[in-house]
Amino acid sequence: MFSEDELLPLSALQHLLFCERQCALIHIEQAWEENRLTAEGRVLHERVHAADDESRGDVRIARGLRLRSLRLGLIGQADVVEFHRHGDAWLPFPVEYKRGKPKTGIFDTVQLCAQALCLEEMKSVTITAGALFYGTTRRRLDVVFDQSLRDQTASAADRLHRLIERGLTPPATYEKKCDSCSLFSLCLPKSAGRNKSAMAYLNRMINA
Repeated sequence: MFSEDELLPLSALQHLLFCERQCALIHIEQAWEENRLTAEGRVLHERVHAADDESRGDVRIARGLRLRSLRLGLIGQADVVEFHRHGDAWLPFPVEYKRGKPKTGIFDTVQLCAQALCLEEMKSVTITAGALFYGTTRRRLDVVFDQSLRDQTASAADRLHRLIERGLTPPATYEKKCDSCSLFSLCLPKSAGRNKSAMAYLNRMINA
């Protein structure tokens, strides 16, 4: 179990699984740049969180719900949690909003599963499924929280803690996905070199 002081942002799981170097730049070196893609995502989340909670028959909708798991060492905020009535119980169903279209990687599904695991710990319930809502398609993609996804999520949380504890930014390795990353100009994947901090590299260039 982790202490309150050891909790890491739940959203960092997506950064980690997309690119460990990106995750380290954001959460170790405190580097950030925004581009069109990140701005669109930020605006989408702000709109979702700004809406009021509501009830629709056997469904109650909570927005911006705070989440925490001492087992995984994570803290964060859900976009939407629907509480569905099952008899006398209200079972959570997390819904995460994403810009763009469904992706081939697991980073979105792991982030959603982490929200579910937080809710399970907080509410002492079992959550079998949730959904990802994509802004481009305007459709939900249902996600089943099977054991494989739960194990991947727990493994990602462990990797995140080990990365932050080491405090070292992984070396830059250029891939096609780098072109759409908002941190491209800070990461410098084509020129920063192996085992070098992007911030240290930029400081040397400025002071040269």
